[in-house]
Amino acid sequence: GVDVDGDVVMTYREAIVSATAPTRAVIIGGGAAGLEFAYVYNAYGAHVTVVEMEPRILPKEDAEVSAALTRSLKKQGIDFLTGSKVTGVERDGDGATVHVETPDERVSLHVDRVLVSIGIVPNTDGLGIEDAGGTLERGYVQVDGELRANGDGLFAIGDVAGTLPLAHVAQAQGAYIVERIAGEDPRPLDYQAMPRAVYTNPQVASMGLTEEEAGADGRQVKVGKFPFLASARALAAGASEGFAKVVVDASTGELLGAHLIGHDVTELLGELSLARIVEGTAFDVGAVVNAHPTLSEAVKEAALAAEGRAIHI
Repeated sequence: GVDVDGDVVMTYREAIVSATAPTRAVIIGGGAAGLEFAYVYNAYGAHVTVVEMEPRILPKEDAEVSAALTRSLKKQGIDFLTGSKVTGVERDGDGATVHVETPDERVSLHVDRVLVSIGIVPNTDGLGIEDAGGTLERGYVQVDGELRANGDGLFAIGDVAGTLPLAHVAQAQGAYIVERIAGEDPRPLDYQAMPRAVYTNPQVASMGLTEEEAGADGRQVKVGKFPFLASARALAAGASEGFAKVVVDASTGELLGAHLIGHDVTELLGELSLARIVEGTAFDVGAVVNAHPTLSEAVKEAALAAEGRAIHI
């Protein structure tokens, strides 16, 4: 465990309101939040090292996306220690020394900020959940598929419900519950269609299953990929880094997942999420006529590539 003091050793709660930027920082955790802070600190001129216990950053995202983001952030000056763990943090004056065990050696890094970004803890203490008939497990409210925490009007949404810990997911859950309470019949929530985003530069955007996850489910998949280097809009913007990638069921054409890295790719997931919600196929996405030149053409081309029908590559 690492003791958070809110001064040198912080979580995102303290870091996001800090009035100063570090000169040297260690980020513990290579997930979305850790990488976003690493990017920001680096942009302000700090020397940043990200320590991740898994073999790669963004371990739950597509492996190709993870590798591409690693290369890009390294070029920007961020260091990574993957497959590594922090064995201790010692406060030292206005800074701290972080001891790290890597696959090859033990290193000590002296920094003026340590950001702990290794997950969230649900803030359910003292809410009386169990008194109201709900059940807690590791602090999370146990809910059914309709977000009911008991049979008597208790619901839970957002991070405490243990689903995707994202603001837009909580908003969608809140709207769903309000409609249920009002007697409406809302569309069931499809968490596979909900977007995930990492606001580095380049951005990362994804939804649904990765190739690895689809394979673990026993599915045969096809993959379509289109590089932004072949996008006229990306070239015009001077932002040709990255690609759009879709994962498709090989037998049905069902869109199982989408994984993008590049300039403003978080804006491109809408049509893919919609295709997933309405049970559209890669063929359907490939039939969309996108304005030219736009970044969204890459989504169409990736879908066409999955069907062996790519036009511009």
